[in-house]
Amino acid sequence: MPFVGLIVLLQVACVVHCVRQGRSGLWIMAVIAFPLLGSLAYGWFEILPAYRGRREVRAVTAAAANRIDPDREVREARDALEIADTAANHIKLGDAFAEREQWREAARQYRDALGRLPGGEDRAVGVKLARAELESGNAATARDLLLELPPSRSGSENDRTALLLARSHDEAGEPEPALALYAGVGDRLSGGEAQCRQAALLIRLNRTAEAVPLLEEAERRATRMDRFERAKDRDMYDWAARTLAELRSGGGAAA
Repeated sequence: MPFVGLIVLLQVACVVHCVRQGRSGLWIMAVIAFPLLGSLAYGWFEILPAYRGRREVRAVTAAAANRIDPDREVREARDALEIADTAANHIKLGDAFAEREQWREAARQYRDALGRLPGGEDRAVGVKLARAELESGNAATARDLLLELPPSRSGSENDRTALLLARSHDEAGEPEPALALYAGVGDRLSGGEAQCRQAALLIRLNRTAEAVPLLEEAERRATRMDRFERAKDRDMYDWAARTLAELRSGGGAAA
């Protein structure tokens, strides 16, 4: 029977893992005496903890939890805010809304958080607020917020903020500062987001020849990324590959 065979394979895998990892022999006895329950218990207590820290496992676990109870993080953040009306709890609720792409609600919480902080300023929260405003369609507001922020001590954080500012200029209909910023951070940031966004803007400006090398660079970077990293921006890289193929064939830009 297939089910019995599967249990036997599970038993063997657990016993082999137990021996190789030097686990207690009591586990072997439990797996042999109780094939299904013993194997599941061994997997839960001895195998799973070693993988929980891996980002792939964390991502899959978070995705599964969101499918089962998509409102859990928002609900828990609301409950925390009802208990204590603090900046930290407003940020937590804003993050929960942002995770669900409810950007207007996220922006409101980040603004409330800033209002409760000393001096009404915090760079990290300011960046989150600008992102929420941009994703809400308020590009000019996001631009103004980002221009007011003090620089970070972290160069990579400044580059990520510059990319967000470039997007804000782009979506506010200000192509030249957007192009300059995209070009400035493109070499320093990993991934191909800056190149893809710069290429898309150039295509909209009918400067398609300038877009080709950017799309080629995005394609090269995509091939060097692991599957998990690429999967996060699959649509963007698929667009880049499709658009590059059309431009090379002289067929114009892909939609």
